[in-house]
Amino acid sequence: MTTSLKLRKVGNSTGMVFPKEVLQRLRVENGDELFLIETQNGIELSPYDPDFGQEMDLADKIMKKRRNVLKKLGE
Repeated sequence: MTTSLKLRKVGNSTGMVFPKEVLQRLRVENGDELFLIETQNGIELSPYDPDFGQEMDLADKIMKKRRNVLKKLGE
């Protein structure tokens, strides 16, 4: 999918105008946050925080390692 985005002045900044179809594909709406991620192939826009995934992976490792402690705390 190739889509042209228009840049517009927003106060002292510059904003992008997204077509309705792009917002639907991203599953975002006005006021939502997008994350700009630099990749080897350029820039990627995502509604998902890439740091959150890394933090959850670390939490999974800790929960597996400390399973007995978490069970005891849950009692």
